[in-house]
Amino acid sequence: MNNNPAIIGASLPRLDARDKVTGRSIYVDDMMLPGMLYGALLRSPLPHARIKRIDVSKARALKGVKDVIVGADTPQIRYGNWRLVPQSQDELPLAVDKVRFLGDEVAAVAALDKETAERACQLIEVEYEELPGLFTVEDATAEGAAIIHDDSPGNVSLNRKITYGDLEAGFKRADYVRDDVFTVHAVSHAYMEPCSSIAAPDEGGRVTLWTSTQVPYIVQCLLAATLGLPENHVRVIKPNVGGGFGGKMELRPWEFCAAFMALRTGRPVKFTLNREQELAFGRRRHAMTIHSKVGFTKDGKITAKDFNVLLDGGAYNSMGPTATFLCGNFGAMLYRYPAYRYLGRHVYTNKPPAGAMRGFGAPQALFAAESQMNMAAAELGIDPIELRIINAMETGDEIPEVATISSCGFKESLVKVREMSGWDAKRKEKSPGRGIGVGCYSFISGGVFNWFNTKYNFATAEVRVFEDGTAHLLTMATDIGQGSDHTLRQILAAELGIGIEKIRLTAADTAVTPKADLGTWGSRVTLMSGNAVIDAARKIKEMLIPVIFSQFDLNQIHDVAFEGDRVFAKARPDKGLTFGECVYKALRGRRGEPLTAFGAYTPRNRGLVSPAFSFGAQVAEVEVDQETGLIKVQKMYTAHDCGVPINKMGVEGQLEGSIHMGLGYALMEDFVMKDGRTLNTNFLDYKIPTAQDMPPGESVEIDTYEPEGPFGAKEAGEGLVSPTAPAIAEAVHHATGYRCMDLPITPPKVLKGIGKLK
Repeated sequence: MNNNPAIIGASLPRLDARDKVTGRSIYVDDMMLPGMLYGALLRSPLPHARIKRIDVSKARALKGVKDVIVGADTPQIRYGNWRLVPQSQDELPLAVDKVRFLGDEVAAVAALDKETAERACQLIEVEYEELPGLFTVEDATAEGAAIIHDDSPGNVSLNRKITYGDLEAGFKRADYVRDDVFTVHAVSHAYMEPCSSIAAPDEGGRVTLWTSTQVPYIVQCLLAATLGLPENHVRVIKPNVGGGFGGKMELRPWEFCAAFMALRTGRPVKFTLNREQELAFGRRRHAMTIHSKVGFTKDGKITAKDFNVLLDGGAYNSMGPTATFLCGNFGAMLYRYPAYRYLGRHVYTNKPPAGAMRGFGAPQALFAAESQMNMAAAELGIDPIELRIINAMETGDEIPEVATISSCGFKESLVKVREMSGWDAKRKEKSPGRGIGVGCYSFISGGVFNWFNTKYNFATAEVRVFEDGTAHLLTMATDIGQGSDHTLRQILAAELGIGIEKIRLTAADTAVTPKADLGTWGSRVTLMSGNAVIDAARKIKEMLIPVIFSQFDLNQIHDVAFEGDRVFAKARPDKGLTFGECVYKALRGRRGEPLTAFGAYTPRNRGLVSPAFSFGAQVAEVEVDQETGLIKVQKMYTAHDCGVPINKMGVEGQLEGSIHMGLGYALMEDFVMKDGRTLNTNFLDYKIPTAQDMPPGESVEIDTYEPEGPFGAKEAGEGLVSPTAPAIAEAVHHATGYRCMDLPITPPKVLKGIGKLK
């Protein structure tokens, strides 16, 4: 029960906002340690080659150089986030036998300054034997193609299958079948803060790493393994992080190199990437080729779906196995599919690795699914929103071995977005160059599958309370700009009935905060870490409630309330103490033993994928210049079911950020590649939307309650990146007649589609 209704659902400014906008917040690259060395990485100039010889003698001899390492100097322990499947761990911090993409890390230098380190890299001599480069999934899976990893014949690192229902019978029953192929492209996370790490040696062969990461616990485990150290010999601290969106959720080579070289030199070592390196070599969203076949009855009921996806994983698995799993799950979401088959294949190519990125397989799967729903609606003569309502999932629906839907406001979202956008009238109006379209989404609230193979709970928290009426929350949950530190404070304040300003928070330090937390990805923090905080807070309350009974000689049938910085009998509000007084008396009664409680949460028996799912619908209005093909998004309307919002202001911020990212995915962001080389490596050439490109919008939260979530909350931001592209694509089709099947939707494609460009 919510003990502090003024906090849950309020619109509260984040406590870290002032420091961030005034520049007082400290990020890794702001940090300096005494005697610190600066690191630089030597990267492969070839996309695929064997390493025959490396000579580092000239680099070592350069004045100011303190250490040079190559792969042969390291323990050569392969790593990857999918520890549950050891054969999926395919990366080394520095290449040993061969390089697999242009930019693969080959050597590292630590020097007195960054310029010297970079100069030393240029002096390293590497002899390569060039191998055939494979730059498309079609080339990589062709018969006789070169093998990128010896243990993955055919260059397929993972197959994922989902099948249920009678597919053949479903298609026989269909009056209308759509069979389409979509291609979606790779894009950059484009986070504001480039990656940065500092490692410092500790006594006894231990090491501390400050790093810009989403997953400090995962980095601790993998770094310890690759260094050959006990896990507790590695301490990972996350300072402020300037965005991640999935791009900072793995162990990265520079983190290993910083720690390894710090131990070798006895001095701190810092690595910081620049924007060119991030765009040229950084993780990216998976490009996919999607073949989707869907059957419908004449009145619009879906009968079957066959979903076949090739994921371009680049040179290494990274988080590709998870994306391959989730893409098939999202392909089965939103609508009731009586029969469904998914085959996903994760393919190696000689390009920078693709990893986790906001939406984690959903933007790709739902662009195809939602585009087909719009195309089918036109062919069947049914309104696109009405077709969705006919097939929409509801609370209680189950997808065999995939999901159980415990709360669902999808139909309500469709009805609301139709109303708020004026859909019916605008859809009937045919004005040249003006159009309106719809797209929908469902998303997870964290994952249930333990791919990291952790022995600990999925989320943990520790709460301490003090006689001055304050509390201290310790959590491994990772705030990367989304505001989880503030949200967890709100949850704790609501449960203890104290002001949010009275809560100190310590987060993401593996030597101080409780083990463990799998980090920030898959929209898991509010639900999972929030439940862990509530668990700890309720244990604290169990220590305090007896004080009220004994102090006022009350019968234990009385309910005790925690509200307004007081602890009191609900039926007798005068029988109570301030929160601080209650803690003081509890401490006296416990002979000074601290009031500390540990809370944990691991989802159980909620389906294979996630304990809860969000839903929503989005409508886009566009104007398309018929002479230039330029698309301007005029307005976005969003209705979404995120359960009970903890902080409405935070939810609104997540929505706006999702629309911004979805806008770039739909209209402009794209890597220009040639023979494995990224050509657009700055923000002039790799274009992302600016503030001037952002359309005005209206949004509304649908009133639902998620029984598995803290105070009824569930996912509220990541899923919303998915509907924007299909909504815009449909609006462009409504405006021009051009249907985009291969993102992004660019002016030349529009002009070609309407016959004005050959």
